[in-house]
Amino acid sequence: MNIHEYQAKEIFRKYEIPTLQGVLIDKNTDYSSACNSLGGDLWVVKAQVHAGGRGKGGGIVVCKSQDEVSSACDKLLGSRLITPQTEKEGVLVRKIYLEEGCEISNELYLGLVLDRESEKFVFMISTEGGVEIEEVAKDTPDKILKLYIESDGTIDLKEAERISIKLGLTENQISVMIKLMQSLSKMAYDLDCSLVEINPLVVTKSNDIIALDAKVNFDDSALFRHPDVFELRDSSEDNPLEVRAISAGLNYIKLDGEIGCMVNGAGLAMATMDIIKLHGGEPANFLDVGGGATPDQISEGFRVILSDPEVKAIFVNIFGGIMRCDFVAEGIISAAQDVDLTIPLIVRLSGTNSELGRDLLNQSGLQLTAVSDMDEGARVAISSLEGSE
Repeated sequence: MNIHEYQAKEIFRKYEIPTLQGVLIDKNTDYSSACNSLGGDLWVVKAQVHAGGRGKGGGIVVCKSQDEVSSACDKLLGSRLITPQTEKEGVLVRKIYLEEGCEISNELYLGLVLDRESEKFVFMISTEGGVEIEEVAKDTPDKILKLYIESDGTIDLKEAERISIKLGLTENQISVMIKLMQSLSKMAYDLDCSLVEINPLVVTKSNDIIALDAKVNFDDSALFRHPDVFELRDSSEDNPLEVRAISAGLNYIKLDGEIGCMVNGAGLAMATMDIIKLHGGEPANFLDVGGGATPDQISEGFRVILSDPEVKAIFVNIFGGIMRCDFVAEGIISAAQDVDLTIPLIVRLSGTNSELGRDLLNQSGLQLTAVSDMDEGARVAISSLEGSE
């Protein structure tokens, strides 16, 4: 789960991670009052959207007067911000975070991610702050320093000091940097974060170290432990189909292809998408209905797939272990009866009550193609697209 920058910084402050002061504003806010509440003569207008690369898209504007603040806010609020990480239509800007400015002496990058190979969190730290860390990793990997976090959430203080020295920090700054990393690692463990990123982490001309940006993602599977974190979800930033699927208890992610997939089990879902791509097709979604889905959930999942206008064929690939294939058939039939199904439907049912499921589908009057394995299903789905062009 993603949250906005202003929300992430509220959490940072709880863990005593240094940030600048800011206020959240919308079209009903008096911009002058907001500027006066922060004081100073330099402000930064920041679009609050769940997308990186805001600066490249014009979503971060440095302002030297209140008139510039008003102009930037009026221009951004209600507009669609297009960045390298958004779809071509961009994302709607509903909120602005107005932050006080500062004089920057140096920019660093600090990210906390999960290293799945070592099964540990690791800090990735670089002097190349403010730029794409992926480019740094590709072109100058020696500029990325790593500090692994122990299983109890602590860090090696001597190693943290060594890295801070390599970053060129002064003695006083080194102690601040070490405390900051300790606080971030504790936050990540306390809240089950999957990513914490500060880009840039700045050294100001007054020698302070400040988190100028804040990106925090949380492990969806652990949100049940953190209801206060779950309340931070801004569903308006999520894909509407994904929100609809979540409300039905389904695991759905929209992709860019044309073949809709309904599968039970994350592993089988991944394998189904892989085999579609292997044969030259593109999956339109990841949809894992799980092992205990009801006919109603299956029906809603089918409707979610059909709500995507890019979907030109549907491949249902179910292996019935806990999942009953007749439940799947009932859900498909119910959804198909509510909509005008005009695209090819390819179905593979295997396992518990698979014969009963196939009988229900055959007797439903639906136009579908039954297949015996997922390789055949992928091939048929792809060939059906050629016939529909």
